[in-house]
Order: sequence, then C-alpha cells, then structure tokens
Amino acid sequence: MKQGFDDVMEKVQKCGRKTVAVSVAQDSAVLEAVKEAKARGIADAILVGDEGKIREVAASIDMDLSGYEIIHEPDMIAASLKAVKLAHDGRADMYMKGLIETKDFLKSVLDKEVGLRTGKPLSHVCVFEIPGIDRLLFLTDVAFMTYPTLEDKVNIIKNTIPVCNACGVDMPKVAPLAAVEVVNPKMPATVEAAELSKMCEEGQIPGCIIDGPLSLDLAIDPEAAKHKGATHRKIQGDADVLLFPDIHAGNLVYKAIVHMVKMRNGCILTGTKVPVILTSRSDTFETKVNSIALAAVVAEEMKKNN
Repeated sequence: MKQGFDDVMEKVQKCGRKTVAVSVAQDSAVLEAVKEAKARGIADAILVGDEGKIREVAASIDMDLSGYEIIHEPDMIAASLKAVKLAHDGRADMYMKGLIETKDFLKSVLDKEVGLRTGKPLSHVCVFEIPGIDRLLFLTDVAFMTYPTLEDKVNIIKNTIPVCNACGVDMPKVAPLAAVEVVNPKMPATVEAAELSKMCEEGQIPGCIIDGPLSLDLAIDPEAAKHKGATHRKIQGDADVLLFPDIHAGNLVYKAIVHMVKMRNGCILTGTKVPVILTSRSDTFETKVNSIALAAVVAEEMKKNN
C-alpha cells in the first residue's frame, strides 16, 4: 500500500493538537499556512511580531485572529528570541520562521540562553511523496550542511531516524549516495558510504539499515537493481532515506523533483530541542502546511522518546 502525506495527516490527528511558535509572524504566506493548520486540527499558533502588522496581514487573507495568542514585539531580532523561548520553555511544540532573514532566524535557534541547541549538529530533512514510488522518501541534507564529514553524516542519519519513525517507518533503509555503487579510493563519497555501512553493521548507528555506496537508481528503482544484478545488496531499490554526499547533489535533486514532478513534500530542521520549520518563500502553501504536520508528528515522537 502506498504511503504518503495522507498517512502523516492521520498520525497528526492521533497525536493531539500541537502549538507552533511563529517568529516575526507578519507574513501572509506563513499566516495562511498557520490558518490552514489550525483548521485541519494540526496545530494552534502563538504569533510573535508586530501586532499591528500581523492584524493587517491577517485581515488581508480573511483570517480571524480571535483564537490566537499574539505577543507584540516590533523588533525582529527580539521577536525571534521571544518566539524561540516559547519552544525552549515548553510552551510551544515547534518553532517556525516568519518574515525574518534565515541567518537571523538560525541565530535564535542557536542562542545559548533561549535557543534550541541539543549539542548535536543541525541538519535538514525533506520528506517527499512522489508518484510511482510506494513510500515516502526522506532526503537529507539538501539545505543546511554544505560538505558533511563522515562524522557529520553519522549525525545526519541519527537526526533523520526519528523523523522516519514519526512517519511510520520503524527501521529505515538508508542509502548513502554516490555516482557509482562500488568503492573507489579516488571517490571519497564511496569510501565514506562504505564506512557508514560498516559502522551500522557494528552497531554504532542503531535503528536503521545502511547500504552504501549506492547510485540513485539502485537506491529507488527495484527494476534497476535487478538489471544491475544487485540482488545481494541490503537495499534493492527500496531505500527510505537518500543521504547525499554534499549540498550540491542534495539541492539539485531536491529542486529537480520540486520543479519537474507533481509531488507533495514537507521539510524540517532537526538536531534541535523541538522540530524547526524553515520553509522558503518559494515553497508552496501546501508544502508549508505539510511541514507543520511533519513537525507535529516528529514533536510527538520526540516527546514519546523523552
């Protein structure tokens, strides 16, 4: 049976309504997503920012603010710190970027006093529902870590496993991707992929199955795996997680899917105390709503594990 975002939405209904703190909330695209998330029973929101501008934007999209808590703070940096503190203190289950520069938003996430640091590196996970693939695909890292080291890749995998678990994948299959599926000493990505597989076999990366290096076709296409005689591999076109060697590979694949395929997706930042919703202004309305839903089920998974 095909798994997709409808399954994620079903899980949201079972885990109870969450609360999202929105940093600098006077953004029409974000408020529209927040309004829809509330209507679907995904999450309530605490809106932090310039109250006058928030009300003005809300009026322009016919959004009734009577059911929302608004914290007035016209200064964007101060607003981001007040918003992130809500998540830090447990008043909000997730933290979302509004009308603020990404670098300033991330500074609030990493703030030593009120931020969401856990001591782990941060990484980005994008979850895709793609026609022709019978499961959700988890792409990482396509937006945050630029040139991850072997240690970084271990942390990326460990950050991604709870996201998979939250979406119903208990033992995710992780494919460290490369241009080829054999180890070549002149291609560091293949060497590190093999090392990750070995570390998993030795119990250093529990909770998943890792098989690398793998080319993209072997990772996601069972027919390709069959034609290439890869029937001895742990992953034969059925990978759940696509682990990219660097941000160029990840970002190119991500944008190719987004702009060329009729798909559904949602993205969150992980390695934080609560899920962080860091969507782009170019992301669709549905992607923003899906990202809030994804953050909600991950927040529930984190709560369960803690």
